[in-house]
This record gives sequence, C-alpha cells and structure tokens, in this order.
Amino acid sequence: MNKIISIARKSVIPTKTTIYSKKQTANLAFSLVKKEAGQFSEINEIEFGGSYAKQTWLDRDADIDIFIKFKKSTSKEKFEDISKKIGFLSMKKYKPYVRYSEHPYVEAKIKETKINVVPCYDVKPSQWKSAADRSPFHTRYMQKALTSKMKDEIRLLKIFLKSAGIYGAEIAKQGFSGYVAEVLILNYGTFENLIRSVSQIKKFQVIGKALKKFDTAIVIIDPIDANRNLAAAISKQNIGKFVLSCRAFQANPSLHFFKKSKRRKSISWGNVLVIKFNFSIRSPDIIWGQIKRTTSSLATQLEIGGFHVLRSMSYTDEKKEAFLIFLLESHNISKIYARKGPEVFRENDCKSFVGKNISKTDLMWIDRDMRIVSLEKRKHDDAEKYIREFLKNNLQTGIPKGLQSDLKKGFKISIGRKNLRKSIKEAILDLISTDEKIFSIN
Repeated sequence: MNKIISIARKSVIPTKTTIYSKKQTANLAFSLVKKEAGQFSEINEIEFGGSYAKQTWLDRDADIDIFIKFKKSTSKEKFEDISKKIGFLSMKKYKPYVRYSEHPYVEAKIKETKINVVPCYDVKPSQWKSAADRSPFHTRYMQKALTSKMKDEIRLLKIFLKSAGIYGAEIAKQGFSGYVAEVLILNYGTFENLIRSVSQIKKFQVIGKALKKFDTAIVIIDPIDANRNLAAAISKQNIGKFVLSCRAFQANPSLHFFKKSKRRKSISWGNVLVIKFNFSIRSPDIIWGQIKRTTSSLATQLEIGGFHVLRSMSYTDEKKEAFLIFLLESHNISKIYARKGPEVFRENDCKSFVGKNISKTDLMWIDRDMRIVSLEKRKHDDAEKYIREFLKNNLQTGIPKGLQSDLKKGFKISIGRKNLRKSIKEAILDLISTDEKIFSIN
C-alpha cells in the first residue's frame, strides 16, 4: 500500500508553475473584488477562503473562494443585494452568474479557474447568521492545524473520492466536500490511517468530539462547531461507496483508485424508463433540488402503481434539459393483483372491504393469515402509459411548484436508450452498471 500511495501522492502535488499561475489569478480576482467592496460601508473586510487559502487545492479544478464579510447588523436584503452587485461588477469581464447555497453568491471563471464571490456575516463563533459564516473560521482553523504533509494527504484523499464519484458537496452530488476531506485527514493524520480506519468503521461511529447524538450512518464532527455533523449532507449511498472503496483499496492497493472508475458490464437497458422535459432557466442548485424531489416522488407513485423501482436518478445539463430516470424490475407487470384486506376478526373492516370490492373482483378468498383477499384488475400494466397519465392529471401530487409549469408545456417518456444523447447514456450507465473497483473484493 505504501508504494502505491507514494506514487499517487506525487501526482497530486501542484507544480511550481501551476502554483504561480493560480496565485496570479487569485490575486487578480481579489483586487477586483476588493475595489468594488470598498464602496460599501456595510462591509468589514474581504478574505480568501476554501481550499486555496488552506493550500489543499487540486491543480485541475481549484476554485478561488473570496469571502465578503458583512457587518452583523446588515439586513438580509442588503446582504444579498450588495454581494451580488460586488460579484457582478468585479467579475463583469468574466461572464458572472448567480449560484445558490443557503443564499445567492456570484461565480465566474478566469483562465479556467472558477472564482466564487461569497457573502458571509462577520460574527463570533456560534453566532452564525448564514451558512457561510463558519467558512472563515474553517479557513483559519485549518491554516493552523494542518501540516505541510497533511495538505498533500488531503489532496490524495480528494482524488480518491473523485475517482469513486463521491467528491463534491453540491446538491447534484451530495458527496464529500473539500472541508470534510480536510477534517478526515486532520482526525486520522494520514491517508493510509484513514483507509485502515474507515475499512473497519462501525455504524453510527463518531469521528471527532460530539456534544450530542446524531442519527446518520456515520458522524463527522465539525471541529469548530461540535453541534454540527458534516456527514448529514452526505447521502447514505455515498457513505456506503466510501466505506467499500476504502476496504477494496486496503485489500488490493492500485493506482486505479485514483483514476476514473471502471464499470463492469451493465444490465439490459430494457427496464430503464426516462422522462425528459425542458425547464425555464434557473440556478443549477435550484433545478437539481427540484428534479431530485420530483424523481423521489414519481418513484413512490410508480411503486403505488405496482411497478417496483430498483434504483432512480436525476440528470440535467443545467441549461434547459432535465431527465428523471428509473430502473424498474419490469416495465410490464401482471394485469391482475391481489389486494389484501383485514383479518376476519375485524367485523366492521371486513364488511367495508367486501362491500367496496365484491362487485369488481374476479375472485375473493381468505388467506393463511386469515385476511380477506380480493383479486383485481390493474388499470395500467405498462409503466410508460401509467406515468404518462399520472403526469397529465396529477402534477400537483408531489411535484414541486417550480416544475409544474415546465411539465405542463410537455415531456417525453421512453424505455431504453433510444433517442438519448451520449452524455445522458453515460450518466445512466452509473445507474445500471457495477463499479468494478469497489465490488471486486468486497
């Protein structure tokens, strides 16, 4: 393991040329933001944050975070309005646009480097007014706590997470953030120690010092806020992938764990149901949240209709097209099904069940559990027709209001890979394929 880790570590350390170029870009962005921020009395100061400030950034996708620190007395309206003005004015040459977390912030790109102009309140610890208020404290804490060796171990962990497809805190991914990677290395010291420890991790295990109990699969405590569980934002599936990836790497160390995941042969596309529609332009974070909630809601409706959903996912190009994707046990099911009723001892319930169903059933009987059972015909035995009718007549059932108007304008439903672009097929492969690396040993 040591040899593989040593080789991988060398590949993630930025070169002197890359460091110099990144510094030039960061200083340019900082000077532009500082110039515009100086016009507003509501602002106390600006400072670098994120992985750039902590020197844990990856050379291929290192964002530059610049935090605008507002006076605590600033209203939410001014907080958002002024921060957007500063972001757009400072980045006007670089095609700025708005992104959303708990509140809006401005993003742009200079020389292929994303610049995030993020507002926060200048507050004391534990007096948070916005989600970003902790970030400057995270930065200062890590600047003091991390050794030079730890910073490279963090870079190594980030590449490991990226390879597993679980790196990124955005709602589209619900994975491990850069800060979580820093906290993990801070707790375990080295990447190797982390691998060995996580390989044996127990359910509900706490990493760090907590002041209260949490109910996530594992718990990762924020070192500057013992009441905050960083794992709460990570999906259960991604936590599972992380644990299996660590076990697989420990069992069979390989440089493949620091490269794009391999897939074993996928199952048939025949049971993949895809709903495609166009949406009016909005923040990527908002559209991702909406289509994820819609996918979950429609998965429930498919189950109600008798179509067993094995897995589901959402996808969007973040510009105009959205896809809701379901892997079904079968897209065609039996035309008849058994509706279970009450036990024979529940007299009133039995009368009600028989009264409602006797006229439309082909067969009624008492099963081994002494429950009345009615054999009934389904209205739909085809998933495509079922979900099409649902979307035409029941948009207000579980569909976010923001998407209802988009779906009213039209949607397309298909089975399999027909008429799907390459990028969509690639995304769906994650749904219908086995990750060869994490399941080859486990």
